[in-house]
Amino acid sequence: MSKKIIYYLNQFFGQIGGEEKAGIAPSFTTEKIGPAEAFFEKVEDAECVGTIICGDNYFNENKEEAIKFIDEVFSKNEIDMLVAGPAFNAGRYGVACGELAVHVAETYEIPVVSGMYKENPGLEMCKLKAYVAETKDSAADMRKSLPTMAALANKIIKNEELDPLKDGYFKQGKRKTILVENNGSRRAVDMLIARLKGEEFETEMPMPTFDKVTPGAKIEDLSKATFALVTTGGIVPIGNPDKIQSASARKWGKYSVVGRENLEGDFCTIHGGFDPVYANAKPDRVVPFDILKKFEKEGKIGKVHDFFYTTTGTGTAVGNAIQFGQEIGKELKEAGVDAVIVTSTWGTCTRCGATMVKEIERYGIPVVHMATIITISKSVGANRIVPTIAIPHPVGNPNESEKREAEIRLDLVTRAVEAFSVDVEEPTAF
Repeated sequence: MSKKIIYYLNQFFGQIGGEEKAGIAPSFTTEKIGPAEAFFEKVEDAECVGTIICGDNYFNENKEEAIKFIDEVFSKNEIDMLVAGPAFNAGRYGVACGELAVHVAETYEIPVVSGMYKENPGLEMCKLKAYVAETKDSAADMRKSLPTMAALANKIIKNEELDPLKDGYFKQGKRKTILVENNGSRRAVDMLIARLKGEEFETEMPMPTFDKVTPGAKIEDLSKATFALVTTGGIVPIGNPDKIQSASARKWGKYSVVGRENLEGDFCTIHGGFDPVYANAKPDRVVPFDILKKFEKEGKIGKVHDFFYTTTGTGTAVGNAIQFGQEIGKELKEAGVDAVIVTSTWGTCTRCGATMVKEIERYGIPVVHMATIITISKSVGANRIVPTIAIPHPVGNPNESEKREAEIRLDLVTRAVEAFSVDVEEPTAF
């Protein structure tokens, strides 16, 4: 009897549109769309129930509503497997696939197949629950990724034994009992001899590595503290004088704010991952310099640092994000900065920002990460986190009246500033 499979796609692969359609609510069609059509050509004994399509922004900003819609689709159909993606290195898409994979696996106890790049922030949240094929970082790998995902689905349907090394999916950390020729002590001695001889060997029990950074200590007197702003939202002087890349950044910039009250008029975003309209109209919706300057005048904080620091986090490699954080952190430490607020926008941008947060905090400077997709920030290991409004305008809401937006922005930055007066021991959302 054939298995009934439902497919999940974002707005781009669902052929609805690009970034301008990232806010669309989920929809369901019985048709095979885009990757789903190619996937089912390679799957045996399977029937396509249909395709669910949801905007990346909508899912990440309205997760409960999105999952409720998907649950309604499941309640009306008999479904044996969910396939989501592949998401490659798309952070928001990966997080949506990851969140959905965990929900479906736990709620309906059916297998889930997906595909992601090793640095996708959605991977860590779902690889223990789903079979996630390892892909390259871009959709150029689609022709290789879909056959791997289809092969996984075929083996699951046939109830065949799966092996992450042979079948190309990320290890799930499951322990299985198997029969082998030599006992444990003999295998251990063989590995030791191989190591002493300088020969290659593979341990059977690799140790997990956890990269946690000790949180910077709370600030006793905010009125004497110097605050600096860092963003992965790509806010730069108009014209982008340092030619920072709009995606997969390989550099960062540093810009003076001396004598300014806000960033309007002279700054814009070059971030390639979201609609720039709202950030260009009011760059302080991404870098809340104006609110910090207000707090400085009121004596709530001591001073705003003379420069803010920027890069774009879209698809930026973790290695580059580490380097950016180390370089910026060193400069801030030498400048005597006491507190740092880092703002981020979409998925891989948030991963980049959280990675930089950790590197700056290694200098002993407490950091608050302001981001919309806080699941990524937590999973990467930022210690103090303030949930924000939306990906294109994390520290603002242009849909509200001018007065109401000002109130919202003041509340967000107040929470960020006051988070520095609290000691934390682990990732904590304020």
